[in-house]
Amino acid sequence: MPIIVESQPATAETFVSAIGGRAAVVANLEELKRGLTADDQEFAIILGPSVDLEAAAALATTLRVTRPPTSVILIRRRVDTSVLAEALRSGMREVVEERDLTGLGAAVTRAAQIWAALSGPAGASQTVQAGKAIAVFSPKGGVGKTTLAVNLALALAQHGKRRVCLVDLDLGFGDVAITLQLFPARTLADAVPMESGLDVGLLETLLTPHRDGLFTLVAPVQPDAKDTIPASLIGRVLRLLKSSFEYVVVDTSPSFDQHVLAAFDETDELLLVTTLDVPTLKNVKIATETLDLLNFPKSQRHLILNRADEKVGLSSGEVEATLGMPIMAAIPTSSQVANSTNSGEPIVASLPRHPVSRAIISMADALLAATATTKSDTSGKRATSPKRGLIRRGGK
Repeated sequence: MPIIVESQPATAETFVSAIGGRAAVVANLEELKRGLTADDQEFAIILGPSVDLEAAAALATTLRVTRPPTSVILIRRRVDTSVLAEALRSGMREVVEERDLTGLGAAVTRAAQIWAALSGPAGASQTVQAGKAIAVFSPKGGVGKTTLAVNLALALAQHGKRRVCLVDLDLGFGDVAITLQLFPARTLADAVPMESGLDVGLLETLLTPHRDGLFTLVAPVQPDAKDTIPASLIGRVLRLLKSSFEYVVVDTSPSFDQHVLAAFDETDELLLVTTLDVPTLKNVKIATETLDLLNFPKSQRHLILNRADEKVGLSSGEVEATLGMPIMAAIPTSSQVANSTNSGEPIVASLPRHPVSRAIISMADALLAATATTKSDTSGKRATSPKRGLIRRGGK
């Protein structure tokens, strides 16, 4: 049951009605803390507009570590950039405007879903996951992100004989299926009705195998299906896949939407893809600043320069200086990349000795080295890092 912290009784009563009438109400944070000491089953803490923002952020920072499944939902009379930034830094999962009662109800529903996913059998498996999730992200479209994700997944599967799954998380316009010329019987959208009972066995029925040993979970065929997929489902799917596969490569959409943020919560290594043009560099720079606000560890971010040998007046050194991070891999330009993709044979599979293929295979080797030190702790089990949490405005 949620707990609402609000000193104004009439305002608190309005919030109780908005979330269906089942909630405890306390007047201040001290009263909340006494209640939490006695009961650790509350799936949502709703901080009303009377709660001081700095105190709310301090509470959220503590709960993020001590109670990861519990969602902190912040209600403000006005939501602006400074409020969102503070919420991001402290790990609050939702920010809702006071008048958006529908959004508040939706936020509490998502909190219940997150609690069930993290506290149930799927959540319990987190401490023994063997797999690593590698997200391929760029805030700018057209930089070759999907091509890199597909070829990286094939490199990991083919050259290391590893069990690898590629997830297409560009839910509106995903191209993984067409790039690999797959004809999937089922997609990620088919997991929605299964969510409450989803396990590894059910999830594997949604996967489409590729002839080179790679498994894929493809995006919905209809772009509007994205609206039916809750962010909590993305986190659950990735945790289950990590318990079954050695590596899960996630091809994301070019935006910080709720699904991408949910994926970042499960990401072990993040590849930031850029090219040698000023608009893309500007967007990637903003993305790195956003990742700072999300508290995504810098040690787990890796810069990938695609089409690195183009003569456009910018050098790799200038890219590194602009973004403040070293380039992990530089992928050269070649028309063979498009030719291979158009033929349904990604270049790592069709031309493994090509310079582009060699660069991607070297990138895969570097990622294997990066994950090796955290693959297991001294007991042989994977250590679980704290969740960074999601942040969305209202019911979006």
